[in-house]
Amino acid sequence: MPRTFTGVDAVVGAVGTQLGETEWLEITQEQVNQFAEATGDHQWIHVDVERAASGPYGTTIAHGYLTLSLIARFGAELFDVDGVSAKLNYGVNKVRFPTPVPVGSRVRAGASISGAQETPAGVQVSLQWVIELENSTKPACVAETVVLLVP
Repeated sequence: MPRTFTGVDAVVGAVGTQLGETEWLEITQEQVNQFAEATGDHQWIHVDVERAASGPYGTTIAHGYLTLSLIARFGAELFDVDGVSAKLNYGVNKVRFPTPVPVGSRVRAGASISGAQETPAGVQVSLQWVIELENSTKPACVAETVVLLVP
């Protein structure tokens, strides 16, 4: 169940707050193939199951940007904001992909609210994300994203 903030002021007041963790999500070859179709990135390490079996990871791996794109899904699992007309992706300040995500593995995300800044368009909220890879000591993705909350 996502944490629901009542208005922008409640989000601003929650800077420094950990939002928790999502459920585990299995990464499937179908997801990877659909992402390849949507982006035009058909590199063999992602879509050629036979070739990837003898490659460096023994299987296909998810695109890094597929892993990053899951933040939209994970965000909906972690939080919502009532009393705003829009909640828009505004940008990404920093992204790293410390370890690849093999197809068939599971990931989950944890996030915290790290900052908030008022602008003429609304409030820009910074979120720190760590996408964990199950049974790995390294995360799959670490990112700082910015969401624009429009009153």
